[in-house]
Amino acid sequence: MANINVKIGELELKNPVMTASGTFGYGIEFQDFVPLDQIGGIIVKGTTLLHREGNDYPRMHETASGMLNCVGLQNKGVDYFCEHIYPEIKDIDTNMIVNVSGSTVEDYGECAARINDLEKIPAIELNISCPNVKHGGMAFGTTVDGASSVVREVRKRYNKTLIVKLSPNVTDIAEIARAVEAEGADSVSLINTLMGMAIDIEKRKSLLSIGTGGLSGPCVKPVAVRMVNQVAKAVKIPVVGLGGISTAEDAIEFFMAGATAIEIGTANFLDPAVTIKVRDGINDWLDSHNCSSIYDIIGII
Repeated sequence: MANINVKIGELELKNPVMTASGTFGYGIEFQDFVPLDQIGGIIVKGTTLLHREGNDYPRMHETASGMLNCVGLQNKGVDYFCEHIYPEIKDIDTNMIVNVSGSTVEDYGECAARINDLEKIPAIELNISCPNVKHGGMAFGTTVDGASSVVREVRKRYNKTLIVKLSPNVTDIAEIARAVEAEGADSVSLINTLMGMAIDIEKRKSLLSIGTGGLSGPCVKPVAVRMVNQVAKAVKIPVVGLGGISTAEDAIEFFMAGATAIEIGTANFLDPAVTIKVRDGINDWLDSHNCSSIYDIIGII
């Protein structure tokens, strides 16, 4: 059997399959369906410094080959996570990773600092696609200066593995990736959702409460593979690929494009055991193609 262990910064994964934030809860919601300790890493739902109610309903809509969502980072805040969620997940025998979001540079830094103190959280995934309230609602992740400022602040206050999740809603994603690498990111993950919209033609209004939402699922995979390939060629740090992965064959495409690990998101809603099926499928593919290690195919395109 091929060796499928991979390394992201100082983070060692028993296999390269992780769950995408916002699609797998805190992991414990799925423990009746899948052995959590067999997943390479579980990235829990987005956590912010303060409690957030999220957006009004409706905030999800199924599309022809995916889904739109505008949940709005609903969560009870980092202190609630530390006091109530962390004790429930800290002994799960895999990498439990917290997705950190914020509205200001200071929010990001403080949230990351509090999670830094949690012994059994070895990494965070920094979501830099959230509104920058101090600068007219612009997302941090869409400009070099914005992305750099967040990573710089977090890196001052967080000393474990730092994965930065990039927005695809930019002109040059490789430029953003190079910027966060320069500020100390250990890895980048991509892509976050594409901006989309759906309209109820009878009611003559958007099917989502805030008008637009994030598009995910199989429909975004070709865009994600292309962007992973671009970024992998532009940076020296490991790339984590996500966007529309639901089979081992999908994952293999991302590895060949340059991803060291992958995340599965929307597919979890269709099959709660998809992560293990993809892991097993990767093993089978590598064996059938006489590969001794997952690294035999990473970045071969």
